[in-house]
Amino acid sequence: MTQPDLFDRPLLKARRRRALRSATPGSDFLMRVVAEDLADRLATISRTFETGVDLGGHTGLITSALKASGKIDHVLRGDLLCEDPSLAAPDFIFDDALPPLREASVGFIASVLSLHWVNDLPGTLVQIRKSLTPDGLFMGVLLGSDTLHELRDVLMRAELESTGGAAPRVSPFADTRDLGSLLQRAGFALPVTDMDRLTVRYSNMFDLMKDLRAMGATSILSERSRKPLTKTILLRAAGLYAQDYSDPDGRIRATFSLVSLSGWAPHESQQQPLKPGSAKTRLADALGASETPLKAE
Repeated sequence: MTQPDLFDRPLLKARRRRALRSATPGSDFLMRVVAEDLADRLATISRTFETGVDLGGHTGLITSALKASGKIDHVLRGDLLCEDPSLAAPDFIFDDALPPLREASVGFIASVLSLHWVNDLPGTLVQIRKSLTPDGLFMGVLLGSDTLHELRDVLMRAELESTGGAAPRVSPFADTRDLGSLLQRAGFALPVTDMDRLTVRYSNMFDLMKDLRAMGATSILSERSRKPLTKTILLRAAGLYAQDYSDPDGRIRATFSLVSLSGWAPHESQQQPLKPGSAKTRLADALGASETPLKAE
């Protein structure tokens, strides 16, 4: 039996197109933070790549970071689902559920702040790994499980108080450990995951929701309620937010968990784990401890 899709991808495309057309100044702050971090991570890589792909477009910020890094000779920009009207034409437009790249065709791939909305993330990671040349590198950033937990909490509580039931209003996001396991399952060598937590402050919940719309980042759950929240519920949620998640100056906090992923396409030159039983030094010797045999009872 086929499982229904978790995310409504046509709705994602519509909301992304709307966000790109409105291009609200300052609403790309998350992308700017991630682009700076990506540049820092690339600076630690000792090798260069002939071809790299910005798999998403990302308002041009990631493409600019890749070009400025000096690590990639030729950078291609692929806009996600629709063209960004504020930029020069992309090299291609694509759906990241099915990356349109030939097998072993590029040395570096970056995907930033979009893969958390893919319905088959394991399958997409496999496709990305296959697209890399041997010893090619993938770097990605996804929203993690703690993202917008404050908004999720107050919307649910306010709706429960008003109606006795609550529909999911904030998309679920993956755990850091789960994403590390997915990299391994997809066949990446030397997989690494880590998480940074960014706290953004707003005057009120409505300013936060305005920013999320400007990012094209509102919920696209397939099983979402088609009934919009009433003004009464929204005002109650805003009150709960100010009550439970505000600082002494009255401004509220919104959490964004940014999970960074990296993995290499396998290559014989990479460091390999030792086979069981092949160690040449005993652990006891390395620790300077004596070894006491176990006695059978």
